[in-house]
Amino acid sequence: MRLGLFIPCYVDQFYPQAGLATVRLLEKLGHQVECPSAPACCGQPLANSGHAAEGEVFLDDFARAYAGFDRVVAPSASCLLHLKEGLEARGHELAHRLHELCEFLHDVEQVQSLDAAFPHRVGLHAGCHGLRGLGLGRPSECMVPAFSKPARLLQMVQGLELVPLDRPDECCGFGGSFAVFESDVSVAMGRDRVDDHVRHGAEFVTGTDLSCLMHLGGLLARSHPQVKVRHIAEILAGAA
Repeated sequence: MRLGLFIPCYVDQFYPQAGLATVRLLEKLGHQVECPSAPACCGQPLANSGHAAEGEVFLDDFARAYAGFDRVVAPSASCLLHLKEGLEARGHELAHRLHELCEFLHDVEQVQSLDAAFPHRVGLHAGCHGLRGLGLGRPSECMVPAFSKPARLLQMVQGLELVPLDRPDECCGFGGSFAVFESDVSVAMGRDRVDDHVRHGAEFVTGTDLSCLMHLGGLLARSHPQVKVRHIAEILAGAA
């Protein structure tokens, strides 16, 4: 399998450790991972700000750069969903070869065990794009049996204890440009999520989107600096 890796802008610029962890994790599973040399953006910031037409060029660039891969994996549910929906709207077959990291591990690789240890109490933030867009778990409004692909993978990590949350699928309030234009509402929503994790004794908060974790991490640094955020790739890859 020729496996392509898509690293979103903010992971590349602010959280490269999550990208490196993704590579380590996929290589542990026996894959040779390739990442095109030219930086790629999904175009979501433009679309979210009302400039979807201007963002189409990013979709074109992405489709050209990743056309030759059997599967494309990204450590970002938000960016991956934006690309997937854009390509599906065009009828582009690449849309069906795009996978968020946890989706790839759970559905494609069907991982049953992981060589990783993380002896900490961890709160899982279920980001909206992954939960409701990519189907990584069951939203509470759906009357179907509960499941969570990220949680199942985390349960394979030695020593890790997932903490229960009162509102496990509530939005953190980041929402990209929403956090800028509606900052007061965004912060209030984020504080609600932070308080839920802290109240249940989480030492770390993890998730599939560093955009959400960046928002929560900033709030935690101000109110509960003892609680850290860590992208799920880092934990699954065996981060210390």
